[in-house]
Amino acid sequence: MKAVLSALLFASSFCAAAVIESDICVFGGTSGGVAAAVQAARMGKTVVLAEPGRHLGGMTSGGLSAVDIGDPRSVGGIAREYFTKLAATVGVTLAWDKEFKAAGGGPATGGAYAIEPHKAEQVFDEMANQAGVKVRFGARLASVKKVGARITELIMENGDVFRAKVFLDTTYEGDLMAKAGVSYTLMREGRAQYGEKYAGIIYEDKYQPRTNHLKPGPHGRVPGGQGVWDRDFPLDPYVVKGDPKSGLLPLIQEGEPGTPGEPAPGVQAYCYRLCLTTNPANSLPITPPADYDPKRYEIVARFIEACLAIGDDMDLRWFSKHDPLPNDKWDFNTATFGGNLPGASHAWPEASYAQREKIAKEHENYHRGLLHFLATDKRVPEKVRKDMQRFGLPKDEFTDNGGWPHQIYVREARRMVSDLVMTENHTFGRQPVAKAIALGSYGTDVHEIRRIVKDGVVIREGKIATGRDGAPPYAVGYDAIVPKREECDNLLVTFALSASHVAFASIRMEPVFMCSSQSAATAAVMAVDDGKAVQDVDYEQLKARLIADKQVLNWPPR
Repeated sequence: MKAVLSALLFASSFCAAAVIESDICVFGGTSGGVAAAVQAARMGKTVVLAEPGRHLGGMTSGGLSAVDIGDPRSVGGIAREYFTKLAATVGVTLAWDKEFKAAGGGPATGGAYAIEPHKAEQVFDEMANQAGVKVRFGARLASVKKVGARITELIMENGDVFRAKVFLDTTYEGDLMAKAGVSYTLMREGRAQYGEKYAGIIYEDKYQPRTNHLKPGPHGRVPGGQGVWDRDFPLDPYVVKGDPKSGLLPLIQEGEPGTPGEPAPGVQAYCYRLCLTTNPANSLPITPPADYDPKRYEIVARFIEACLAIGDDMDLRWFSKHDPLPNDKWDFNTATFGGNLPGASHAWPEASYAQREKIAKEHENYHRGLLHFLATDKRVPEKVRKDMQRFGLPKDEFTDNGGWPHQIYVREARRMVSDLVMTENHTFGRQPVAKAIALGSYGTDVHEIRRIVKDGVVIREGKIATGRDGAPPYAVGYDAIVPKREECDNLLVTFALSASHVAFASIRMEPVFMCSSQSAATAAVMAVDDGKAVQDVDYEQLKARLIADKQVLNWPPR
């Protein structure tokens, strides 16, 4: 009887698998994935959008509620259309022909848009549906089948098979690219490799004490930004202060600092971008993890102690910059000891889906515990505790996950290595790029790679927060989103594109990914129509179509 039952279950499982065929298959339901799928469908192709999770929009609908862009005039096409639709949901009209001017800080200034996550996801869903895109959720990639340099099908963990003529990888991690055998890196290049000033291991090597009294500016802009503690005062990392033999405190990593400028592994710290509310009627409590232990946050207590010793007027913004959103909601970004958990992200890019779930839970538990610590621990100033106690998780956001975001902020993962590698020299405007498909304009923003010890003091190795020396918006080149010809000729990669660690730190903004993904989809359709490899798409033809579709490819725009 057991054998018969097992056979029936096996047959049922086998029959459940499906073969899904289309002209274009977009893997990854991120913001760029939706933009790509919509573009290809509007161009008359059958399109399948395969998403491993249960939601569309990636970080743009997953908690990144104040979206950084840089100069909004550099954003066009479907990205501009999307944000225009989204702003309209709260009666806001965006002026795309000029820089957004600050009005005391907060979103909708400097290129950041105030977003309620559920409305963001709704707009993505509507755009995909209206374009006729077939969306398949729960599509967890198991393997890729190729004939020569050509992908023929994707096989999912549940047995489903996706076949198409051209594929797009719009995942944050570059999962399809990796399984297709395309070259990539997880190393931070050294300065010598591409001649980059900010490449490789980087940290402040000189202790510069701060003695001034700090007060937060509007909407959480703390003078000194995220570097408020790094080399401003020495934070002792040891369990017993001054005694290395006592071991390191929790949240401090083992390891040597290394030599500045040398190559090193490691990706930026991840976090959750929280949408919190101050409306009691729409609020759920932010409960700590079951194993909550305030001792885990001893280094935070020492940070508080150091700030108070020099007279800082501390409030919640020392830990989480927070910007107002519509309907009594707030976008919480990490600052100082905030949601970032350096080191915990390093295994993510190569991890399995099951392993990623564990890593995501580790980040969530850390963040929940930190917020509980800030709300309840007596070592935290009363002003900070009362401030934190005002906030809860919104009942009407992430309703299938108890108000907690469904998307962890994958700031960096695999990066393709192709014939063109975007570098700091491109993003800083020192070197032009041919075949523009999108523009980038944001500064060089790297969250810490490691929180380690140097000379008995805690440092944030890898942290970079700088502009681009006043350079204008720069082009992202078409050759940075196509693999080497011999590796794959019917795949485009737009999130895990070919870029150095430093260049990626500027390119990695969601609107840029949306623009580059729309351009990639346009190229994919042309490759299908002409029966060509993606490397052979006629750029002048591509450029003409992108301009017709209101993409911005030149600076100043024309």
